[in-house]
Amino acid sequence: MFLTFLGNGSTIESVRHCLYTLRRLLSPNYAVIPVTDNVILKEPWTASCALLVFPGGADMGYCRSLNGEGNRRIEQFVRRGGSYLGFCAGGYYGSSKCEFEVGNRVLEVIGNRELAFFPGTCRGCAFKGFVYHSEAGAKAVDVRVEKEAFKAGVVPQTFRSYYNGGGIFADAKYFADKGVEILASYTGDLDVEGGSAAVVYCKVGEGGAILTGPHPEFAAVNLDPKSNGPNYPKLVEELAEDDDSRVNFLKACLAKFGLIVSEETSSVPSLSRLHLSSMHHYLIPELLASWEDIITREDDEEYIKGENDTFHLEKQESRWSLNQLARTLPLPNVLKRHEPLADQGDGASDDRIVDYNAITKRLIPHETEWPGTKETPYFNHHAFYANLKKYQEERGGEAEEYGKYLMYGEVVTSTNTLLEKNPKLLSTLPPGFTVTATTQVAGRGRGSNVWVSPAGCLIFSTTMKHPMELSNTAPVVFIQYLAAIAIAEGIQSYDRGYQDVPVKLKWPNDIYAQDPTKPGKKEYVKIGGILVNSSYSSGNYDLVVGIGINTTNTAPTTSLNALLGPGFTPFTLEKLLARILTKFETIYKGFCRTGFDKKLEETYYKHWLHTDQIVTLEAEGGVRARVKGITRDWGLLKAEELGWEDRPTGKIWELQSDSNSFDFFKGLLKRKT
Repeated sequence: MFLTFLGNGSTIESVRHCLYTLRRLLSPNYAVIPVTDNVILKEPWTASCALLVFPGGADMGYCRSLNGEGNRRIEQFVRRGGSYLGFCAGGYYGSSKCEFEVGNRVLEVIGNRELAFFPGTCRGCAFKGFVYHSEAGAKAVDVRVEKEAFKAGVVPQTFRSYYNGGGIFADAKYFADKGVEILASYTGDLDVEGGSAAVVYCKVGEGGAILTGPHPEFAAVNLDPKSNGPNYPKLVEELAEDDDSRVNFLKACLAKFGLIVSEETSSVPSLSRLHLSSMHHYLIPELLASWEDIITREDDEEYIKGENDTFHLEKQESRWSLNQLARTLPLPNVLKRHEPLADQGDGASDDRIVDYNAITKRLIPHETEWPGTKETPYFNHHAFYANLKKYQEERGGEAEEYGKYLMYGEVVTSTNTLLEKNPKLLSTLPPGFTVTATTQVAGRGRGSNVWVSPAGCLIFSTTMKHPMELSNTAPVVFIQYLAAIAIAEGIQSYDRGYQDVPVKLKWPNDIYAQDPTKPGKKEYVKIGGILVNSSYSSGNYDLVVGIGINTTNTAPTTSLNALLGPGFTPFTLEKLLARILTKFETIYKGFCRTGFDKKLEETYYKHWLHTDQIVTLEAEGGVRARVKGITRDWGLLKAEELGWEDRPTGKIWELQSDSNSFDFFKGLLKRKT
């Protein structure tokens, strides 16, 4: 996992450039996720992070948010073997001292920095003319690469890089004995003294940091030639000419950290059409009729203009005319593809940063037959509905609704976002309406986590309406636990012989599996998660339950198929989706009748990781406690306080899942703020 800082001091544009470039170079081996300062300060991110990235912006903002505890955690992460990559402001921030525009009363920043990966001063601007939140000082600067610093890969001799306000790493050549290597230098005359080091590598304990003055993560394709004066088109043109060299330099930098870099650069996915179907075809016209009040008609076309997304309901005749075109085109590769022109929505572009929210989502209602394999080559609707029917029949009326309506997209923003962020649409959907996708480009997790979900993950979101009147007997907080049980039970009842697939639940909402690369050891890795979003209307909690499970993919972590021994038929996304949905509905109906009763509680404990685990309550001054379970009234985590020689003191702590995070591997319960 890569974490890119999105918080006080960073600029949205710099973050977007980081995400665009790193995802292209590292997919599918790593998930590249933007995180806030709160995540750095409060979440257990260090165990799963391969690289922490600080983008361009203003490093004083980084200092205000992270000085003290935040920087202590970052420094410790790197020193213990982690990696840090700082672009421009991130380079100033990672140095021992920042000197920025000394003598300029408006812009001057001088001060020591806590991380001090580079033991000297980052001094700027290397080239004068910088203006905050402007391209006025932007340049295409010539950078000379120190090829001997790289042991592998195709490394350019020189390339032109985007530059806007970065510094030099002063006197870097004199810090070789402290583990500093110069990776690249500016050429030509500079406006500050101290040498010309533009990019440096710093050995820090068992880990390392690469700090840059220029912006090699900025791709010309994402810069608008018309945005800033008469000289800007030439800047963009020069950067475009050297783009291959820029990419190769970045690949070499990432490889220097020991990271796995993709041999081929992944393209930015284009959003695909959404296909709306039902187990019973006649239900689709009925559903469309129920949308009458939220449909807008323009130029004889129908749209649902949601609060976050606009959906274009394609007519049958236009759908088939476009399908004729699609049949003449080769099937796309879902990981690196440009949709056929017929499939691109408004605002879609070539391989560049895309504002996915601005793109109109094209929705095809299938009123007479399910989508065929030519329309949805990566999801077999016939297999899904056949398995759903089989599992429903096994439940004898306890599972009838979940999955009966399905909306599938090959490439979507986020299955949760399409539902939860469009409440007008959500309010019209029946319980159990499910959205699934092959790839997400803006998947959502707890807090501010966002990631690209690669092909091979089972990704879906399901709607629920939980009556407010059940708040005392069946509190809504338990829905995340019910979903977790449904996943574990669904996997282990997928078919005969699957009951021993080693999956476990981490409180409150993560799915873990025994690491198949370490046979004989009880070590676990995360393979999935659950996100429940809730709103209230007309006496019900309107819930969207989002689930993601690594099923057939081999990266960025292990998957369910890797857990199977010889002779087992691999999991398929269609059958597993049908199994989990029917399990979820059955469990939920029982919960509505009897609450989180003794039987359900025992089922949950059978699958979770924490029975009698000793943990440290970090927010309570380091108190040690033994996990005893969850309370059956409000779903709080129960922990029995331990005293001398780990003897119980008699005090029981009850902890909320929304207020605490659990670092399972370190036995820490941390309070979130």
